[in-house]
Amino acid sequence: MPPGITTLAADTPTLSAANTGFMLICSALVMLMTPALAFFYGGMVRVKSTLNMLMMSFISLGIVTILWVLYGFSLAFGSDIGSFLGWSPDYVGLSGIGVTQLWDGYTIPVYVFAVFQLMFAVLTPALISGALADRVKFTSWALFITLWVTVVYFPVAHWVWGAGGWLYEMGVIDFAGGTAVHINAGAAALGVILVIGKRVGFKKDPMRPHSLPLVMLGAGLLWFGWFGFNAGSWLGNDDGVGAVMFVNTQVATAAAMLAWLGYEKLRHGSFTTLGAASGAVAGLVAITPSGGAVSPLGAIAVGAIAGVLCAMAVGLKYRFGYDDSLDVVGVHLVGGVAGSLLVGLFATGGVQSDAKGLFYGGGLDQLGKQAVGVFAVLAYSLVVSAVLAFLLDRTIGMRVTEDDEISGIDQGEHAETAYDFSGAGGGAALRTAGSAQGSTAAARTKKVDA
Repeated sequence: MPPGITTLAADTPTLSAANTGFMLICSALVMLMTPALAFFYGGMVRVKSTLNMLMMSFISLGIVTILWVLYGFSLAFGSDIGSFLGWSPDYVGLSGIGVTQLWDGYTIPVYVFAVFQLMFAVLTPALISGALADRVKFTSWALFITLWVTVVYFPVAHWVWGAGGWLYEMGVIDFAGGTAVHINAGAAALGVILVIGKRVGFKKDPMRPHSLPLVMLGAGLLWFGWFGFNAGSWLGNDDGVGAVMFVNTQVATAAAMLAWLGYEKLRHGSFTTLGAASGAVAGLVAITPSGGAVSPLGAIAVGAIAGVLCAMAVGLKYRFGYDDSLDVVGVHLVGGVAGSLLVGLFATGGVQSDAKGLFYGGGLDQLGKQAVGVFAVLAYSLVVSAVLAFLLDRTIGMRVTEDDEISGIDQGEHAETAYDFSGAGGGAALRTAGSAQGSTAAARTKKVDA
């Protein structure tokens, strides 16, 4: 709501067809981000792990959707219990919600709000999967998702966005998920990989992306879907705040991509497609918490800073020896921390709220609040995720066998391969056709000679 406007009894919200349609479109865009992430991650792994990487994202669509309906929405957005958890019996199974019942204070139905937030819940554990490429049992991963969203994501979503949540009440600004989504997933990824260990051949064998076009396709679809992720988080389109967020999403992403490429050129001598895709994602991550609080010039600063910091951070795994396969820690954790803290510097006080950052005369107050939110979510997710991984590893086991990891997790876990080179159009078929053509040509030559 714009500052200075007083809500009167006559201003009681009524269902808005425009906002409802807008939010359904945004929900579909956020849903697209999970398959987009699957493509992005799927192209970054070696060919023998492609299908497993795709499936680690897709399975989240199935598991989290069912859990969200059964109890997840109630835990995250139900009536507050002690500032740490929600619960509303009417939300269990989404059974007690009226068709036209509005989300409190807004002009969209509860069902629309629930499905929009569902897509966030689906995407967040899928982000973790990139750190675990090549080495995790699929059944263990599915069980980890089930436990993790229950004891980590649903409570943290309530802290950050739920009415009565302790970070929400403190005034921590997280427009669309810097803490609840990206820091949460990045810290979880770090916790799990510290438990399960490195891939066979880490630092020794080449582990280059098998399909950079697939990576670029995934990054492009993520960029597209992120407009729904960010602009939709204002839950309406009446006062222009969502439009500012839309613009800032584009601006910060462009700045981060350019900054990453510039750093890469200076540091390594080349502009790479992987760098362009990773830089874009870093910008998307960083603007997610901050885009509703900063101006477009601030968005340029947020994107550029995040692009350089994340480009620097991805190399830390080689220095410290943790195997973050696809740089989830370097991009999502570091980008989420940067974007969340930069609110405390660049918030103008003239967009989503009147909270101002240090550079706009607000002092250190908002920066302090942001730091509390960042480190509370980081610590909780890191510790609980590591505990969950440890328990699963000691019971059913988290890792595939070394033989399956070396020969290919796709075949071992899914009995499939991403690409069939032996069928029609494959190399074997082409060689056979070539031999046949050679034999025919030789026969013709003999006839001519005769």
